Amino acid sequence: MPDEIRKAAHLVEGDLFEAELTDEGILLRPKKVIDATQRWFWSAEWQNGEREADEDLAAGRIEVFDSGDEFLAALRRGAK
Repeated sequence: MPDEIRKAAHLVEGDLFEAELTDEGILLRPKKVIDATQRWFWSAEWQNGEREADEDLAAGRIEVFDSGDEFLAALRRGAK
């Protein structure tokens, strides 16, 4: 695969393709495979949560804790 095409299509070694025979020749479509154990991460629901978390982080709507105990204490305060 020529470098120009590989870079433009963001392809890496080992990527799979679907092949279709057309009147003009062979059409190759990249096929990304998701490991079954990681499928949950790519669900629409999880990805929406990831975008929401990124927005909160960018807007400064975060809290940082210095220890696990400090984190748990904040959770307990919020639960009351």
